[in-house]
Amino acid sequence: MDSNDARGENPAPPPGPPRGIAGLSFPYQVVAALALAVVGLVAVGHVAMVFLHVAPDNTVSKEYSEEVGDWVFPEFEQNWKLFAPNPLQQNIAVEVRAEVDRADGSRATTGWINLTAEDAAAVRGNPLPSHVDQNELRRGWDFYVDSHDEKARPNGLRGQLSESYIRRIVMLRLEAHDLGGPVERIQLRSATRAVEAPPWSDEKINTKPGYRVFPWWTVTSEDLPEGVRNEGVRNEGARSDSARSDSAPSGATQDNGLTEDRG
Repeated sequence: MDSNDARGENPAPPPGPPRGIAGLSFPYQVVAALALAVVGLVAVGHVAMVFLHVAPDNTVSKEYSEEVGDWVFPEFEQNWKLFAPNPLQQNIAVEVRAEVDRADGSRATTGWINLTAEDAAAVRGNPLPSHVDQNELRRGWDFYVDSHDEKARPNGLRGQLSESYIRRIVMLRLEAHDLGGPVERIQLRSATRAVEAPPWSDEKINTKPGYRVFPWWTVTSEDLPEGVRNEGVRNEGARSDSARSDSAPSGATQDNGLTEDRG
């Protein structure tokens, strides 16, 4: 009888041990299978939640709107809607000026400081921008405007809460500026500009800003977040103060504590 070597054939190597989950002992196979099942369920649930968030209103999204909101916000927020995209058509900047006490006992008013421009400068060119720089001021301002009427009066408890929140944000930002003394009062305004038409479009869009100026607020200890001393001294690592303008918009008219200027 001829051997395999005599016929020029090599015997097949013996089978190796099984790989992957099959190579684990039975208890570990069960654990791995359960882990994969949990990951799969979480992935499917996440996709379903995001879909309900961006989909048009329907019976399911209305029934579970609170659960969907708790899951999506703030980490997975989507600023668009499925089948009905709503791109931003305006750029809104939040600006503040402060009334400060000088060392000589006099009181002076600063120029307008563009807080939104500071956030944009911190985000632009940063591959890993901070969630605070991207959303804190923007979301806080939306919260404030949506919970106040046209005369800047708060709509119930949410309005009061939003006002307290935006005051703390502003005072936290002003702590990084050298204002020459402690802040006694602050005033906010929003500058709204239409988004420019793309270069290939013949559409003519007026991009001149329109301002909405809010009443002055007196600063109290409740408006100071933890770590804010309100001494008017610049801290290390403070943001650039180059986004400050020199004066309020001309041509504004007074209306119940608010001023409007559309240029």
